[in-house]
This record gives sequence, C-alpha cells and structure tokens, in this order.
Amino acid sequence: MSEQRHWRRYVALGDSFTEGMSDPSPGDPNSFVGWADRLAASLAARNAADGVEFGYANLAIRGRLVADITSRQVDEALVLTPDLVSIVGGANDCLRPKVDLDHVAQQLEDAVARIRATGADVLMATTAHPGWAPLFRRLQSRFAAHTANVWGIAQRHDCFVIDQWSLRALRHPAMWATDRIHLSTIGHQRVAAQAAWTLGLTPDEDWQTPLPPAPQLGRWTSTQKHAAWARTHLAPWVQRRIQGRSSGDTVTAKRPTVTPVQ
Repeated sequence: MSEQRHWRRYVALGDSFTEGMSDPSPGDPNSFVGWADRLAASLAARNAADGVEFGYANLAIRGRLVADITSRQVDEALVLTPDLVSIVGGANDCLRPKVDLDHVAQQLEDAVARIRATGADVLMATTAHPGWAPLFRRLQSRFAAHTANVWGIAQRHDCFVIDQWSLRALRHPAMWATDRIHLSTIGHQRVAAQAAWTLGLTPDEDWQTPLPPAPQLGRWTSTQKHAAWARTHLAPWVQRRIQGRSSGDTVTAKRPTVTPVQ
C-alpha cells in the first residue's frame, strides 16, 4: 500500500477505545475526542494541504463486544462507502469470564475480509500490554493471544496495524485515566501519532519516548488509592456485569455520517 495515498472517507469502528474515552472534548466535558478523531484531523490536514476532500465518521460505542462491531457497525460503515476503515475490538471480550478467542478472531477476520472486498484499506490495533496494571496483569495471556490473532489477520488481508503492545510509552500510569481502563488525553495523543505514522504520515509529536518513571507510592498511600479506585470504578463495572448491562446501552455513535473535519 502506497504511503502517498490520500484517503477521502474514513470510518472508525469499535468500542470505548475508538469512541475516545477518557479524552474529554475541551468544549464539552460530556463528549470525547480520542485517537481516531485526532487521526482524522491529521488525515484531513494532509488532504487539505494537497487540495483533496476528506470526511470522517465514528460509529464506535463504549462497551461493545466484537459481535456487535463486526456485524451492525460494519453493516452501517459499508453503507457510507469508506476507503479507509479502522476496526478495533476484542478487549471487552477478553474481560469476560469465559471467552473463545478463536471465535473472536474469526469474527474479526470475516469483517475485515468484507471491508477489504470493497477496496477499502483497513487499520487494526493490538491491545496495549497490560503488565503495568495489577487488575489486568492476570489476563495478560488473553491479551497476548488476541494481539497475535490481530497480527495474523492483518498479514493475511494486507492491513495496517497500530502496535500498542510494543509501545512502551503506554506502560506508564499517566497514559491512563483514573479508571485505569481507558487512555488519558496524552495516551490518546500518543496512539493517534502512532496511527498516523502507521499510515505513512509524519506525526507532529514524539509518540515513542516514554515519560519519566512515576514516583513510587508508599504502601499506605497505594492501598488507599486502590481502595478508592475499587469503590469508584471497579464496583460499578462488576455490578453492570452481574445485571447484564453495558455502559453503552443508551449511547449512540457520535459521528454517524461522513462529514468534514474542522
């Protein structure tokens, strides 16, 4: 795939990662920006400089599993006739007590094949390495298997891949929001720059250099922070799982149609 290609219609699919949580919009703290919006801005700027039109849609919704992303979201995306589609999912599936990673991979591959059959390019992403976060460290083997599956799908279908797994800069608490699940603003900025680089653009900022090590907390402070996090973020998440609810049950896509990027 040529590094000089100008994509005109970009559609982003996925879950909270692609919706942009927790990267609040400066003008509206109840809405989010995120890596995909930031990538779209870079693509729009490159196209504008070369006199090429550009439009962008984002159909991602928080809490979505691969089954929804690869069916409903893909169906809606193809109606928009994109020439670039980012499809990222699987992390929410990996968090379920029982998950068939082979089935998750097959759903992703079938969706990628559908998109590629239209002539559109596809951008995928691995999960970030979970080793820094105590809650997810025990699930590292699942995330590693999913990452390997993403690379295999991408190789077979000639896709671009945002390699978050080996992006060591993300293994820092500042790259993550207070819920320890979603990227912070700086985390989304790093991933957006890496995505731009992956597509052949020259990022405006350094995305690879890790931040200085975070200060070590004392045992008491650390225990207090873990307890506060469990009350504020973990308990509501567990309750939703028990009740069969998702954080995205009442959420709709923030950019359902392809429109110009300001």
